Amino acid sequence: MTEPLDALRAPFESAGQGHVFAHVDRLGPGERETFARELSAIDLDLVAKLGAKLAGGAAAAQSPSFEPPVVVRAGDGGEGQARALGEELLAAGKVGFVLVAGGQGSRLGFNGPKGAFEVGPVTSKTLFEWHAARILAAGARHGFQPTWYIMTSRANDAETRAFFAGNGRFGFPEDDLFFFSQDMLPALDGEGRIVLAGPGEVFLAPDGHGGTLAALHQSGALEHMQARGIEELSYFQVDNPLARPADPLFVGYHCAQGAEMSSKVVPKRDAAEKVGVLGLVDGVLGCIEYSDLSDELREAKAASGDLLFNAGNIAAHMIRRSFVERLNQGGALDLPWHIARKELGAIDSSGAPTKIPGVKFETFVFDALARAKACVTMEVERAQEFSPVKNAEGSDSPATCKADLSAIGRAISGLDDAVVEIDPRVAETLDEFNERAPVVQRTEGGALCAAPQ
Repeated sequence: MTEPLDALRAPFESAGQGHVFAHVDRLGPGERETFARELSAIDLDLVAKLGAKLAGGAAAAQSPSFEPPVVVRAGDGGEGQARALGEELLAAGKVGFVLVAGGQGSRLGFNGPKGAFEVGPVTSKTLFEWHAARILAAGARHGFQPTWYIMTSRANDAETRAFFAGNGRFGFPEDDLFFFSQDMLPALDGEGRIVLAGPGEVFLAPDGHGGTLAALHQSGALEHMQARGIEELSYFQVDNPLARPADPLFVGYHCAQGAEMSSKVVPKRDAAEKVGVLGLVDGVLGCIEYSDLSDELREAKAASGDLLFNAGNIAAHMIRRSFVERLNQGGALDLPWHIARKELGAIDSSGAPTKIPGVKFETFVFDALARAKACVTMEVERAQEFSPVKNAEGSDSPATCKADLSAIGRAISGLDDAVVEIDPRVAETLDEFNERAPVVQRTEGGALCAAPQ
């Protein structure tokens, strides 16, 4: 009987990737089975396509034109109608919630899924718990049972599922949670050959946050949404506990304009902030990297006195389900591949550990904006909606996030103590807080926390 690895040898050799079998004689039976499963999951046609992209080199240098996008801001008009439409769609269960949570907390010195990292200024709520509370609060406010789609990765899928199970799924019925994993792609060396991390291990890397759109298709999540009558997806990322995934104003503007994909942005802190901005590149909407703007354009001012390129991307989107289906027509996601050159841990020809220059390939979700028939870009307040946990210290760290959550708590409650935490299920506005008159609990150090009734 032919062993699984032997059956795979011919197609890999035909694809010019036969070197992956160089060390299989060193593998035990269990390792051989694991390696066979790993190799059988590799799309050799895609590897060939990515290798050709790598061999093609960089395109000839061009000078694209950059323009700021049209941005909807508070006070621009039509807010009442948009909010009413958003509330109607939420109440009807037409909006599903998609959380991108494939990352680990290693940059924070935390061993586990990043969503399990604690950021509550008083209660030590985890990132997952903050997001769950905001979604459940919206369900109670608008009278619908939310469905939550959570994208994990191979590195944290099992641990994420176990974390939810161990915490009572944070109040969600099991049927209303849908876990799925993003795809992994082999890294390539400079010659387009698959990199081996070990004698029986391919160096695999996540396919980027754009892979969310492919994974929704491959996992059956899109069919699950269709069966539940979900037409619009609220996309947000795990590291930002201030994200408002069920914002009726954003939902309303997006749907009123017939948009296929819409984005929230915040004004940049200053011209030097190294963040991508939404804008038009040769007339097409997308995300402009900080490094792609000249010093002159980064510093340029609009008539209002604000930066001309000021629409900082916060990775919060509304996406129409049918748009994601169209992007996946033919079984492959229609988004461009980006090359990330990295120093990779690999093995040499003798099987010894080494480091080599290699490349990873990613897709970016914001590249889908260029494929959308209509888009809305809406500006929101950074202090209210964007405080990501990316760094262990300094800006965008646990300390700054906790401070921002506490500041929101003080604004909602009217309390002037140094540390205040308000669970979103209690209140997200001062009016809600006053209407519900929640119990305020004092803790050691004089901190305050409004707990759910």
